[in-house]
Amino acid sequence: MTRSAPSSLARFAWLSIGAAIATIALKTLAWRMTGSVGLLSDALESIVNLAAAVMTLVMVTIAARPPDEDHAYGHGKAEYFASGLEGALILVAAGGIIWTAADRLVHPRALERLGLGLAVSVGASLVNLAVARVLIRTGKGRHSIALEADGHHLMTDVWTSAGVLVGIGAVGITGWTRLDPLVAIAVALNIVWTGVTLVRRSALGLLDTGLAAAERRALEEVLARHAAEHVQFHALRTRQAGSRRFVSVHVLVPGAWTVQRGHALLEEIERDLRAAIPNLTVTTHLEPIEDSVSFEDQELDRSAPPAIQDPAGQGR
Repeated sequence: MTRSAPSSLARFAWLSIGAAIATIALKTLAWRMTGSVGLLSDALESIVNLAAAVMTLVMVTIAARPPDEDHAYGHGKAEYFASGLEGALILVAAGGIIWTAADRLVHPRALERLGLGLAVSVGASLVNLAVARVLIRTGKGRHSIALEADGHHLMTDVWTSAGVLVGIGAVGITGWTRLDPLVAIAVALNIVWTGVTLVRRSALGLLDTGLAAAERRALEEVLARHAAEHVQFHALRTRQAGSRRFVSVHVLVPGAWTVQRGHALLEEIERDLRAAIPNLTVTTHLEPIEDSVSFEDQELDRSAPPAIQDPAGQGR
């Protein structure tokens, strides 16, 4: 099973931290130049980005640790804490933007040095855009929800900046200063959806949600290739923890098969399943196809069978 080394994913988190520091400096400078509440909200969100990037670095490092006695299934779920925090911080940032913009609606203020301020803000947005694309691509490619969430967080910052620039540009053209906070509020409402989506995905991951439909179909296709009149499958169960995937399945074969023959089939099935899905841990259970009891354990939560009485009347 292939796993990403801690240093491999951590370096992308460090890239996000560097981008956050750079954009905080640039956007703060742009705000000081223009006095735009939109640019101020943009700078505040970049501070949130920095905190989130640090959290991502910590969690991807923990998630990459190998299994141990206390965590036999690894530490992959640590990534959900990072992605959940990312989503929550996006919602907090959206609330902060709306709060600040609402005050500016009541107390409008003229903007200054728009040209230079916009140029600085555009430079910061380009930094975020480049890093966000790298993080999202890497997160999806390596099944790291923490990196992917950090990338989406940066993309919300890019959209925020775009909206702010539109608002400032509109103020410069029309002279109506209330356009600046109105656009800021509209952008804040737009990024709420990203925050809600990340929080939901993180919660589902912590609740051991099964694999995506496309990945499950890939597993079923592998099993279908091995199925035959005397080989059947049931009780296919899946879950995911960060970049790791877990699958268990029951394999029914003739009871007359030798242990060696059954073991050889299971090894072949497990190998093909791992080849179909990256970072997959497979658990198989061999059962005799002629025994009716083999078909009583297809439910997700199989109840304990009643005790069987032996001829002497003793339960066993």
